[in-house]
Amino acid sequence: MTPLAGYADKLSVRPGETIRFHVASTVEDKVSARLVRVICADANPAGPGLQLEPVASVPNQIAVPRAEAVPRGSYGVVMGASEALRGLGSFSIFATVWIGGKGFPGAIISMGEVGNAKQSVTVSAASSPRGICFMASFGQGDAAPFGLWTTDVEPERWYHIVCGYDASTRNVELIHVPVDGLAAAGSVAKTLGAAVTFGGESGEIRIGGGLGAVPGTPQSNFNGRIEKPMIFKGVLQPSDLDTRSADWLKAQLVGAWNFALEMQSSRIIDIGPNELHGMLVNCPVRAVAGSNWTGEEMHWTQNPSQYGAIHFHDDDIEDCHWPATFEWTVPKGTRSGNYALMLAAGAVQDNIPFYVVPPKAKPTAKVAVLVSTFTYTVYGNHLRPEWEGDPKWVAAWRAQANTWSAYPYHPGDNKEFGLSTYNYHADGSGISIASWHRPMLNIRIGYVTYPYPEIRGSGARHYQPDTHLTAWLEKKGIAYDIITDWELHHEGYDLLKDYPVLLTGSHPEYHTREMLDALTQYRDQGGRFCYLGGNGFYWKIALSPETPGVIEIRRGEGGIRAWAADPGEYYNQFDGQYGGLWRRNGRPPQKLAGVGFTAQGNFVGSYYRVLPEAQDARAAWMFKGVSDELIGDFGLSGHGAAGFELDRTDKKLGTPRHAIVVARSEKHPPDAPWVLVPEEQLTHLVTVPGRPAKELIRADMTFFETPKGGAVFSTGSITFCGSLPHNGFDNNISQLLENVVRRFLDPTPFEMPS
Repeated sequence: MTPLAGYADKLSVRPGETIRFHVASTVEDKVSARLVRVICADANPAGPGLQLEPVASVPNQIAVPRAEAVPRGSYGVVMGASEALRGLGSFSIFATVWIGGKGFPGAIISMGEVGNAKQSVTVSAASSPRGICFMASFGQGDAAPFGLWTTDVEPERWYHIVCGYDASTRNVELIHVPVDGLAAAGSVAKTLGAAVTFGGESGEIRIGGGLGAVPGTPQSNFNGRIEKPMIFKGVLQPSDLDTRSADWLKAQLVGAWNFALEMQSSRIIDIGPNELHGMLVNCPVRAVAGSNWTGEEMHWTQNPSQYGAIHFHDDDIEDCHWPATFEWTVPKGTRSGNYALMLAAGAVQDNIPFYVVPPKAKPTAKVAVLVSTFTYTVYGNHLRPEWEGDPKWVAAWRAQANTWSAYPYHPGDNKEFGLSTYNYHADGSGISIASWHRPMLNIRIGYVTYPYPEIRGSGARHYQPDTHLTAWLEKKGIAYDIITDWELHHEGYDLLKDYPVLLTGSHPEYHTREMLDALTQYRDQGGRFCYLGGNGFYWKIALSPETPGVIEIRRGEGGIRAWAADPGEYYNQFDGQYGGLWRRNGRPPQKLAGVGFTAQGNFVGSYYRVLPEAQDARAAWMFKGVSDELIGDFGLSGHGAAGFELDRTDKKLGTPRHAIVVARSEKHPPDAPWVLVPEEQLTHLVTVPGRPAKELIRADMTFFETPKGGAVFSTGSITFCGSLPHNGFDNNISQLLENVVRRFLDPTPFEMPS
């Protein structure tokens, strides 16, 4: 783990409000903290370089940063189970489990007293031999721990698990039976050397995890799915569930947890008489297909009984739960902008970016910059595949970070902070839930995403290149407010209505319905909207109804994606809505901004060719002072204004009929293997638009007027903002954008063509 790291409790704050920072340090030196306003966060010396302004106000230290663990791993916990377990005698444990591809070992159910010297029993997926294991710990000074294994359990297959303990004989029987009957069943029995007894006052039941020495600490977490965990009094056989009456079974129940109930919450509900309800820790994945899923119903809300499983992971993380060590109450009158807490302990440094947004309903400028904090979080700690498969790439990254004095830490060296939703869990399933309550190392001042500056320039994505835009606004003397996804989601159109001009950053990819509704209303009520990126408004997300800063993505049925959701699992657990692409939810990006994602290549850029349509009086004003036919053949992002991820117009998908494409990219570098997005490809020869794929690999710089005097300008490229700082901000891309923003600030209404 990095010697000094931290995170903020929120990513945006208003004057008068308090933001808290949770910092951990293993450095002997005292940790100091100061505040800066961030103008540019790109460490590339070929550009503006890091531009940080000191802030006179100082943060308040409320605790001393110390070494902290990262409590990774999800599980369900039932606290206060002592009364139900005390004097239990004979018992049986039932569960249906699906062990992930890398899910050995891991505790399925554990119960007993918490602590090293306490008695407990655990049923686990075992690795050697690969099977199901029963373990009993008899407490300090008693008999040695006891273990019993079945064998021949296959990963990624559903099994019924039964474990029975007979107190009169101290005999334990362990059974596993494949649900589909197509694999081997297993059974083993053995007599314990000591009796299992439960006593004390700290009884817990954990599902998907073991009982650790420290209460509340993840231990031996399971990788895979668990459904219908049950604990009974007495020794039961699998057939008893089918042959015994409901009343008889209920009389024997200690606890039975129905995971199909309260799916959108972190509660797990015990339907037994003891009402041993519990809580989920570290946000495992719910609304996943269970062992009885038939495929007849794809939406979990329509038949929850077939979605009664929870997918646990030993690397899930919702919150580091580090104590707050610094806080800052933002003084009234503080300028809206990008800020950061700068940390130092001896020679070790870190920084924690955040945003100050204007007072509610009180804009302080006419231009608003929408910062894509939800996209930042979804990509938080993105581990590039090259990091684990290309030593030369890793060496190049380290060398570039060192040469530029850039941010020195990489998620690949710090996996304990959790990875991004573009990565995989340890069991091979895709990561679908992200949280900002942890250090996000790629959302740092000076972080480099891609090495090789001769190919990729700054090699920066998201947070750092978005500051190319703020540095440009500062250079041009254009006053602006920062607003973020959080405010947009919760305040909607009211947040935007008093801003004549709204600018996005380079990659506004992830959005909720509330956000798209607000942006659409702003546009249609006369707002002037500049979409200055690529691959925007693409994926639909859901926010946790319980924990601010926790975000869910289901990557279903289309889209360029790092992993694919399983069939039947396209609906979010947080809100029950269909997830995936906004295009598949009836809202292609073209409907909002005129252009939408069409192609992706490596992180290299090309240029735009100005088209004859740019001479139309409706658009000619934006090229005042721009005499070049080719624009943007330079830049800090991929060395070109049109690159990496490209958007194009498509009237069938919602581009307005009167929209003008004023410039179009061409001749994208052949060393980037450009691919059409999957949703545009029908066969290896046929595309949805019916045009050759090579004709669809382009960025369309687009303009159109909207009702009530508004307008939209879209660049269609993720690398556009990287060209703004070129030549000290004196270049054709910079001039073009300045023309657009200044005309958009002019209250003279735009007129839609008849």
